[in-house]
Amino acid sequence: MRYSMSAALLDACVLGVISVEETYGYDLTQKIGMTADISESTVYPVLRRLSKDGMLDTYDRPFEGRNRRYYKITDKGTEFLTECIADWYVYKESVEKLMTAGGCVA
Repeated sequence: MRYSMSAALLDACVLGVISVEETYGYDLTQKIGMTADISESTVYPVLRRLSKDGMLDTYDRPFEGRNRRYYKITDKGTEFLTECIADWYVYKESVEKLMTAGGCVA
């Protein structure tokens, strides 16, 4: 893909995935990685920051003799995600208008 994912868009994508299903970091990286080129070293700082900002809660669950940290979205995270989705539609429409202003249709 020609376009890189901004930090703000990555935040929204992380919250979006977690809003559907509570998950752990590696699984989240795999799910987002199906659409964007990201690594675990990119995702974990985002998870820590979103947790620190009160948008995610964490809990540990045993897995194969050790604990796996799971993330779930909070009410604050859900509100922020709703705002991000509304902003995304406005942004997407604006960019589409710019890209197709010359008469080229995708």
